[in-house]
Amino acid sequence: MTDPDTASPEKVDEFLGEKPRPRWRRWMKYWVPALIVIALLLLVSTCSGGSEGPTYITEEVERESLDLTVTATGNLRPTNQVTVGSEVNGPVERVLVDVNDRVTRGQVIAVINTEIIDQQIAQSRANLNAARASLAQARATLDVDTAQLQRLEEVRRLSDGRVPSQVELEQAQAAVSRDRAAVASARANIEAAQASLQANLTTRSRAVIRAPVTGVVLARQIEPGQTVVASFNTVTLFVIAEDLSAMQLRVGIDEADVGQVEAGQRASFTVDAYPGRRFPARVERVDLASGNTVEGAAAGGNSVVSYEARLAVDNPEGLLRPGMTATATIATQSTGQALLVPNAALRFRPDEQQASGGGVFNPQIGLEEQEQQSGIGAGSRQQVHVIEEDGTLRAIEVVTGQSDGRRTVVRSADLKPGMEVVTGVRAQGE
Repeated sequence: MTDPDTASPEKVDEFLGEKPRPRWRRWMKYWVPALIVIALLLLVSTCSGGSEGPTYITEEVERESLDLTVTATGNLRPTNQVTVGSEVNGPVERVLVDVNDRVTRGQVIAVINTEIIDQQIAQSRANLNAARASLAQARATLDVDTAQLQRLEEVRRLSDGRVPSQVELEQAQAAVSRDRAAVASARANIEAAQASLQANLTTRSRAVIRAPVTGVVLARQIEPGQTVVASFNTVTLFVIAEDLSAMQLRVGIDEADVGQVEAGQRASFTVDAYPGRRFPARVERVDLASGNTVEGAAAGGNSVVSYEARLAVDNPEGLLRPGMTATATIATQSTGQALLVPNAALRFRPDEQQASGGGVFNPQIGLEEQEQQSGIGAGSRQQVHVIEEDGTLRAIEVVTGQSDGRRTVVRSADLKPGMEVVTGVRAQGE
């Protein structure tokens, strides 16, 4: 009898009355996991494998007008802003207007105490009266001495020159001359006293501060009781804008763009107070002298020069306020109807794109492309690429024109509107 411990599995199954299992079932625990691993590897390879050729990103060639613009930043200001000061010393007695009040030309807006000035006026009037009295006294003395001289001259004529003596006659003549000088001096004193009185009256009138123009009060820098001391500089009391319905925008034009900006050009600008709204403007003038120079690390170690341009702004609704920061866009030139291609199409190079991987996540715009970008200037010959029916690229030579930084005007006999030009290679897996 066969020992069950040493019997083979087939004989054991036969002894137990069971059918023997096929060999492939006995090895299932080995080949099933292997099939699963092979299927996973094939799936991963299929998903990660690329297409036979690269997928290109394209944009359509357009025919339209390219508007060239210059962008600059500045601040809004009133067309005519007047600073109201004081030439009179003394405490402020009354302030009659406040910020945002509308005033008319000649309106009293503040009064400075005039007690000291009134005393000076009274003294000037007294000096004037004294000078007039001195004139009257000098005239009376002149009349007396003139009559005395006439009597002496008559006596000398009647006595045939014997009396009075020559000395007495000369003394009388000298007295008359002295009296005439005294009269002239008295008249001069009167004029001096009148001038002093008029000066004090003028000073008193300036103690009443009046609006020099019709407009709006932008700033008030005094309070009642505050002492005004006008020494070498005129003290500023108020700032008045003559008319806020017409304002001006002053912006700094970079020296690289100033040659494109000139008076009469149309512009528009935005302010942070009204997002998404553009306000019209017009260039009035561009300064010949530079208004600002920035030096140092912020400017990359070089000097950045800007020129101030003034833009006329209409403000009929009163929405714009002085001091607002504005970003202006000045329309400098329009090219008219022309072929336009994206700048990326001019920078695209098939060999370099494939070597670098291409795609929107690895664009061909970097430090190594600066030389190529600088070469894309007006009048240069460049190439753009279009996709043929068989999927290959065809290079088309173009002559570049003006550019707004995003699109460039080109001339070419082979390039037509509506054609798709290649701007890059789409990365695998996109």
